[in-house]
Amino acid sequence: MYLDPIDAAAVNETANARSSDVAVAASQAPVPKKAAALIDAYREHGHLMATLDPLGLSTAGHAPALSPLYHGLHRSQPITIEDAPFASAATVGELEEQLKRAYCGALALDCSGVRNELRCAWLFQRLERDLALPAPTPQQREALLARLLDAEMWERLVAARHEDAKRFSLEGCESFVPLLDTLIARAASDGTQQLFLAMPHRGRVNTLVNVMDFSVQRMLDRLDPESDLAAGQTDLPYHLGGDVTKRTPHGDVAVVLAHNPSHLQSVYPVVSGMARAWKDDHPGKDCVTVVVHGDAAFAGQGVVMETLNMTGKDGYGVGGTIHVILNNQIGFTTLNRMNVSDHAYCTDIARMIDAPVVRVNADHPEEVLRAARLAYDYRKQHGSDIVIDLIGYRRLGHSEHDAPAVTQPLLQTAIDMHPTVTELYYIATGGGTALPGLRDDALRRLASKPAVADAMRADSNKTDAPTVRPGTQVSLSQLRALTAAITLVPENVSLHPIVASMLEKWQDTVVSEDCAADWRFAENMAYASLLEAGHDIRLSGLDVGRGTFMHRHAVWHARDAHNLPGRSYVPLNAIAAKQGRFDIVNSPLTEEAVLGFEYGYSVQTAATMAVWEAQYGDFVNGAQVFIDQYIAAGEYKWGYQSALAVLLPHGHEGVGPEHSSGYLGRFLQLCADENVRIVVPSTSAQWFHLLRQQAMGERRTPLIVMSPKSKLYANVASHAPLREMVDGSFENVLDDERIADATTVERVVLCSGKFFYELRDARDASRDQSTAIIRVEQLYPFPHDQLRRVLARFTNLRSVVWAQEEDRNQGAWRFVRDELETVLPASCALRDVCRKVTPAGAHSTVAAHRREQQRLVAAALTSDTL
Repeated sequence: MYLDPIDAAAVNETANARSSDVAVAASQAPVPKKAAALIDAYREHGHLMATLDPLGLSTAGHAPALSPLYHGLHRSQPITIEDAPFASAATVGELEEQLKRAYCGALALDCSGVRNELRCAWLFQRLERDLALPAPTPQQREALLARLLDAEMWERLVAARHEDAKRFSLEGCESFVPLLDTLIARAASDGTQQLFLAMPHRGRVNTLVNVMDFSVQRMLDRLDPESDLAAGQTDLPYHLGGDVTKRTPHGDVAVVLAHNPSHLQSVYPVVSGMARAWKDDHPGKDCVTVVVHGDAAFAGQGVVMETLNMTGKDGYGVGGTIHVILNNQIGFTTLNRMNVSDHAYCTDIARMIDAPVVRVNADHPEEVLRAARLAYDYRKQHGSDIVIDLIGYRRLGHSEHDAPAVTQPLLQTAIDMHPTVTELYYIATGGGTALPGLRDDALRRLASKPAVADAMRADSNKTDAPTVRPGTQVSLSQLRALTAAITLVPENVSLHPIVASMLEKWQDTVVSEDCAADWRFAENMAYASLLEAGHDIRLSGLDVGRGTFMHRHAVWHARDAHNLPGRSYVPLNAIAAKQGRFDIVNSPLTEEAVLGFEYGYSVQTAATMAVWEAQYGDFVNGAQVFIDQYIAAGEYKWGYQSALAVLLPHGHEGVGPEHSSGYLGRFLQLCADENVRIVVPSTSAQWFHLLRQQAMGERRTPLIVMSPKSKLYANVASHAPLREMVDGSFENVLDDERIADATTVERVVLCSGKFFYELRDARDASRDQSTAIIRVEQLYPFPHDQLRRVLARFTNLRSVVWAQEEDRNQGAWRFVRDELETVLPASCALRDVCRKVTPAGAHSTVAAHRREQQRLVAAALTSDTL
């Protein structure tokens, strides 16, 4: 059964409410000064006196300004109010009663955090106009009661079948199900065909069955620990998401519920990224983002603040989000109940983005639907966030295994004595068919419910490495044309000398195939060639426009830019007439929310190459949840394929433990089942081919790059000749081209990244022909076959050394050790050369760093007995 709460009066009311903000403000009719002050007091403070707590336990508010006497008015005093929703009030007492109905009932409006007066006026007008709306019809009330019973009886069915199953019951907030129905119906009536939904554990299983139309029997099987389905599932039932097309009287709406791990609010930026990707792929069309929060998590989880801030910035906006707080008034055992006397709410963090809050008592389902309609229309009108604070309780504690009376005996006693919302609404609507019979009807609906969706894990055909489709190499003439395009400076624009010099160098780079191509040129050429071929690219992160190490300069800031809109210019957006879209976005100072956003973006669309760059490699620490729970495991758990490229500037340079390491070892610990690629490129040509390969690979796999920092960018030895960009491809292993006779080699030193150049310089200086230095560019999936072939050509090989500049406990050694043992020739010894084990890592002075580097180089190149 599907709710359609929209009647003709509501449609007309909505059309009027969507007039311009200016018209809304101008339509406020003149009223006597004292009466106007009373009305304003209710608009500002009415929510403090609203009846919002179903259990009646919250501290009562105090707002003297809500008394007529405060304004010098008496209840029996005659009054005339013209051209206003309160025009029917003949006395101050009647005006007061109407104001209480509008602002102090089971639905209340808190605009105390909204600084935009026109938006406040829109909201006030909307609530006041609602006074004239007709009551729901008997048919609408019957449909609403049926949906409440659907939510209630699913929980009872699970409890009867699997008493010990953990499901994070919705009992106490059953009106959430018709609330979602209403948002979906509103979207359909508005012509919006896509809705993205995110939510934590509470009520997720109920939502999967009653809103997402998952198979009832298969969900019961998932909750049965003895079933084959439960034994084979890759994640818990209350983490699952999916997608379904909801058919309504006003049209179809595609609904996506994002999968979510146990890190509650982490899904918020992920679903925001999904919505942004959808909007970018469908220019001119709107989608709705609905994010459900727990009360304690909304107030306590930092990723909420980060995402609230981020989604208000250019490049991350989704056109406003509808937030729904399933407010149980408690976390696990810690109270989070409203304290209206102190004006303290779990929603206070929403003040940072000027979001209004609609508080509604979950035991008043008609008001819940009104809150949903109001929130949807506000978001549509203003393109801004709004919060629905659905205030209920949790009947069974944190989970079905909890014993809530141990820590909150009085609260649990009140809950145990409190009637269910279905019982309360049944009585409020006058009864009719006996409630037990209606509950039986709901069970029959569940039993006969057609299953149109279920949680499925996508299978993928995995290969040793992403392969590039044939015919994708770039010619020298193409590179020259692309260079001409991205070095073309608009007329009358004066660039900074650093940028101007860079452009001259790039123009010189394409003169001959023998010219050295630096890393900046290689990266920009990779993007340019992909854009020319029609690929879309999204690059975001802190300061990515310029690059932390002056390594990108993809956005030019002219000193005299009268002819440049926005006073900046992006040359990669001027490659060709029908090129792909290039979005480069400097993020706010955040890692967790941004990485989650870009992950969601990459999951939603395969049309765009999504890249996130940390300012320094260690900044990924702030986003570890998304590395562990999403990027590393998302495909295995949920079938989420992602080709997100994560760039982590990495390398010891004597500037301290922070900003030196991207924590390579942590990523390698997460590797299994070819879930990610981990690469440490050492030349500009490798960088060029790697980025292109990631965009064009036939299999979508996250890419983790220990990317260069200043020392490697500046190392001219790492600047490959242009011909390697034209003729080459990405190589997992780079052989030692300076060994003239392979039979003289008795020792092979294996390494990755910039350390190679120090090792090679020292080896060459000593004129040692018995040592070859091989670079392992891709660490996972480990290139067994390629490395085995390279080692096999050294027929007199006696030892292999793994050399790294990281500490033994942090770099790649503990991962590659087992892999190397499988590829070593017979009778070949293996040893490591690493920094000693420390808790912090890199040195804090350049002098100490250099001394240790020299020790490592000597240890790698001298006697194997050291």
